[in-house]
Amino acid sequence: MRPPSPSIPEKKFIYDTLKQSLRLDAPSLTFGPELGWVECAMGKTRVIAQLDAKMVKPLPERPFEGIITIHSEISPMASPDYEPGRPSEEEVTLTRMLDKVLRRSDAIDKESLCILAGQRVWQLRLTVHVLADAGNILDCSCLAGIVAFKHFRKPEVEVIGDEVIVHSPSERAPISLAIHHTPFCLTFAFFPDALTRPVVDPSLLEQRLSAGLMSIAMNAQREICVLHKAGGVPTAPEEVQRLINVACILVKDLDKLVDARLREDWEGRKVEVR
Repeated sequence: MRPPSPSIPEKKFIYDTLKQSLRLDAPSLTFGPELGWVECAMGKTRVIAQLDAKMVKPLPERPFEGIITIHSEISPMASPDYEPGRPSEEEVTLTRMLDKVLRRSDAIDKESLCILAGQRVWQLRLTVHVLADAGNILDCSCLAGIVAFKHFRKPEVEVIGDEVIVHSPSERAPISLAIHHTPFCLTFAFFPDALTRPVVDPSLLEQRLSAGLMSIAMNAQREICVLHKAGGVPTAPEEVQRLINVACILVKDLDKLVDARLREDWEGRKVEVR
């Protein structure tokens, strides 16, 4: 279903607000009772990310590496614009970008997921559910996904010969994943009005009024993982560099926020090992 075009009052309100710089949604993170379950909210956009692990046989061409799969789901509950029964274009794009940012950037050490070379490895499955789409579901989903990886703990395993013993959390404390770096995604919206500068974290209405979007995925070490711009208005190299510098500052703030929330959640959990 094609979304309705914004009305003239809506356009005027958005442009006036953007010129006054009256916008920025600070993300909030909520953790579930299970490790690897995270709810992320950015403004009115809400996303749930859940990470599961199971032992499988590795791929023949990569016998020493674990497997990471990423799936996304945008149901009509998120917005009336989405139809049930078939994946929308936004859902396909979201899954591809999540795969680029979280899996292909080598954020997770796949070799650390190997249990018995050529026979047993961990398969991690990240499922992202979009509960409410008020704009910028990509940034919200990426944040929920990487936090789910950092929040998750896999069971301790013991290998005796060809036998693999999986210990329950009550026997041995589960261990965290080996993470090389923590990428965050930031999306900027461009507008046809020359007086309106690009804005980060656009709302749904701002996305519809924009003349193009650019997503930058990077970590706190200023390493760019993905830079994605599909069409839209042409952008000068100087403007791209300026947006990268802005992203560097915001990513460092996100990194501190995530570490603080994870530390707070872990301190509040009771882990008993007999």
